[in-house]
Amino acid sequence: MKYVFIYTLFLMYVFHTSCGQNQTEVKKNIIRSKTKAKVTSPGFKGPDIHSRYEYTDAVGKRLIIQNSFSRGIEYTDPHGKKVNKVLFWTRITNETENPLELNIAFPIEYEVPSLPGRFFKILLPSDTMTLEKEPLPDYGITDLKSFLDNSIHKPSSLKRTINPKESSGFYFAILFDYGVVGPFRTGLSIKGQNLIYKVTRYTGKQGATLVDEKEINCGSINLKNLMLQK
Repeated sequence: MKYVFIYTLFLMYVFHTSCGQNQTEVKKNIIRSKTKAKVTSPGFKGPDIHSRYEYTDAVGKRLIIQNSFSRGIEYTDPHGKKVNKVLFWTRITNETENPLELNIAFPIEYEVPSLPGRFFKILLPSDTMTLEKEPLPDYGITDLKSFLDNSIHKPSSLKRTINPKESSGFYFAILFDYGVVGPFRTGLSIKGQNLIYKVTRYTGKQGATLVDEKEINCGSINLKNLMLQK
């Protein structure tokens, strides 16, 4: 009987220890799940965020701009011409008390600074970018090839209103003449009430050498007195 009693106590101890470990694992999983949910925060700088700009208005309310890294592939236009297609997205979060009115336009093509006679064109798909689309091919743009085929020889523009306490994402599709290689980096920012889009090209191992940088005044916003936070 003595040995039976000791054996029973041993089984109770093992069971209690096992339950404690399972509860610990459950708690760890809950914590991990809550941490992953933070990627939707406008302050998040994940692996696909290349640059982030934060501005404040006169009362300290924020406007946040996030710019992605590139996603590229070769594209052939309707006339059989090959070009390098590079996709980017930008997300703007408006924490101010006023609607943000965006007006963006790229009316012409632009020459690659270091390669005279080689050009690139920036097109603005009308789709709305969301973080859920980030892992998808072409960042989830609907029928991108059809859009490029129909827009490649036209000016491109985008108008969008971002209401207070809301975010909105949109795309930039850049077509470089074939032979213009990257990697490429871009970013939308604000100077005064002007929108500036900077296109940068690197070469070398892992993009170590900066070879081109072009700033384009591409539009305007309605909000005044925004200050860039360092």
